Amino acid sequence: MWVSQVRLAADAYLVCLHHALTTEKEEVMGLLVGQFSEGNDVMCDIHSAVTLRRSDKRKDRVEISPEMLIEAQQRAEQMSASSGQELHIVGWYHSHPHITVWPSDIDLQTQAGYQQMDSRFIGLIFSVYNEDKKTKVGTHQVTCFQATNQSPEGESPQFVRLPVPLEILSTPSIAINNQQALENLCSTLYDEQSEVLQVSRERSSQYPLAHLHNAAVMVRSVCGLSSLVSGPLVAMMEERLGHLHTTARHLKQEAEYLRGLLKEKNIKVPKV
Repeated sequence: MWVSQVRLAADAYLVCLHHALTTEKEEVMGLLVGQFSEGNDVMCDIHSAVTLRRSDKRKDRVEISPEMLIEAQQRAEQMSASSGQELHIVGWYHSHPHITVWPSDIDLQTQAGYQQMDSRFIGLIFSVYNEDKKTKVGTHQVTCFQATNQSPEGESPQFVRLPVPLEILSTPSIAINNQQALENLCSTLYDEQSEVLQVSRERSSQYPLAHLHNAAVMVRSVCGLSSLVSGPLVAMMEERLGHLHTTARHLKQEAEYLRGLLKEKNIKVPKV
């Protein structure tokens, strides 16, 4: 069963993009929480994104452990209980740093595997850290897809991309689930670095200086990630706070004007 259209909340898009921009050396991955609407056409509404810790970090692929999938499903159930909506894991996203937005053969095989569990499952790819050759301005792209087998029956499957129309819906604010995902991004990246350090500690147990070097590299890496993740978040929150202050000031001025107008016309407003 193919999905005819995907509607992605802007704050969930922000989480995915921010996660994709945390590294330009390896791919990152997460899951998408939302709901399907059945009818003549299958629609998919994505409300939240769940950032995941990678079990394997590579330049051209990314993997997560079964434990992380179970944890993501539990978080989706928590979101469902708190929101009063029936929410599920509806798709996955991953990044393509410095390369095209189109899915690779490995991406298509991964997508096909997910669709064996749920034929409606969708995938998003965020292509980041690219540059427009004419303007020399950094660009990023996002695409939505499913996988379909084009091989004749009985032959080895050859999966091709099935594009799915994607619409990003404006949201008045950042939902609490997506706000928590952004806040937890630093801890997720820290856990990944800690796992790498633990592996190096086991391999270099007889070489204390090597472990000290690796620990220093981790500290530098974590500090860089914190600046990369926290800096834009703080700037964004400060901008939103300034906007709210400006809105509140305008509303206060309008309220004072309306009170003066009512007083001038000798109109009494009942207390609520």
